[in-house]
Amino acid sequence: MSVQVEPAVTHRWALRPGVYRATAPGGDLMLAAWPHATPLGRATPELLALLDGLAAGALPLNEPGDLAPAIELLRAGGWLRKTVAYAGRDLYTVTPVAAPADAPPPPQDEPALSRFALLRNTADGLVLEMPGSWCDVHVHDPAVAALLADPSGDGGLPAEAAAALRADLAAAGMLAERDEPFERRQWSTHELWFHERSRLGNRGWFGAHFGGTFWARGRHDPPPARPSPYPGPAVELARPDLAALRRTDPTLTAVLEDRESVRDHDDDDPISAEQLGELLYRCARVRLLRNLEGFEYAGKPYPAGGSAYELEVYPVVRLARDLDPGMYHYDAHDHRLRQVRPAGHPAVRRMLKVATESSAAKAPPQVLLVISARVGRILWKYEAMGYALMLKHVGVLQQTLYAVATAMDLAPCALGSGDDLAFTVATGRDRLVECAVGEFMVGSRRKEPAAWEL
Repeated sequence: MSVQVEPAVTHRWALRPGVYRATAPGGDLMLAAWPHATPLGRATPELLALLDGLAAGALPLNEPGDLAPAIELLRAGGWLRKTVAYAGRDLYTVTPVAAPADAPPPPQDEPALSRFALLRNTADGLVLEMPGSWCDVHVHDPAVAALLADPSGDGGLPAEAAAALRADLAAAGMLAERDEPFERRQWSTHELWFHERSRLGNRGWFGAHFGGTFWARGRHDPPPARPSPYPGPAVELARPDLAALRRTDPTLTAVLEDRESVRDHDDDDPISAEQLGELLYRCARVRLLRNLEGFEYAGKPYPAGGSAYELEVYPVVRLARDLDPGMYHYDAHDHRLRQVRPAGHPAVRRMLKVATESSAAKAPPQVLLVISARVGRILWKYEAMGYALMLKHVGVLQQTLYAVATAMDLAPCALGSGDDLAFTVATGRDRLVECAVGEFMVGSRRKEPAAWEL
């Protein structure tokens, strides 16, 4: 008489979180979770009992031979999470976010964890995630984490368990060749993560921890539209005559066609405080303010998602007529500057130096406009996509600055990056509350010499 030995590696199956079932008018049953749905056929008592069991816990079914057709259909549709155990010890759980994809070819050399895979701590414990993967791997045992560091070894797991984990990692696409093709190499890890998590996809939808959920309402007070003022002296700015500008400004087509990035300024005839004031007034002033349900909505010349207007502008002045050098904050509500730091402050000098080097300009800009974000104005309302939204607003503001500066015959140039740490040192702001997210240089444009001077 043979004795049946239980396998050392076992699997338990359960419905993944976020799944709900519905019955169509004809009586057919279906499972759904954004953005997927799978019809299951007639809602028989046996099928309903199976779904109830999978929803309540985890069924001890070994794969693949013991799976009933209904279980196989659920697994192929990405509806079931699998917990892998060894000798009764839970090791990890594979939780799909979509239907399982075709497994990529196994690595030709020793397996290595993809550089895009990230092991992070969550409320549910350690989770291994990767952009583009159809599943997450929840880690229950320290030996699993040890194997992730070197998938070619065993991490202290028995050989059978280590082989099962490597197979699941390969099926998830989380093992990679050490020599990546260009299509993957061109992406840095954080940029691919940022792209996936700030866009709709398998993991969420509007209202489910994504988009304008107002998640902080009732928990935290929203940041006001007006930031805390700096204690430095205030400089009143001239207000341009918008009615006259409507008549005399170049056309939109002329502005767009004539726009160019100009990195070098005319220090013999620098930008004036009046010109800087006109530029800021036409681009960044607060035009209206209203309170709705406890949140202060604003309006400015450029559009912004949710009318939160989280961006602030800090002119860092090296050279301008009728304006002392130094770093200022633009009070968009009262149209004035307030000094933040004098010109000799190391962080102020550093921001100008970084702007000069990143733009390959011949000299530091006459004025560097540092654009910051009071992040709570956006993140109080938006989830997952908030930082991406701030960067889009930076682009909108920079285009507005380009257009107005071109109409004013100034020399504008947007920068691709800047020194956030120098901004933090100069302002003394908590960088989790307010941080630099964009830069824009502006100054006087060199006049082309007359033909007789050539």
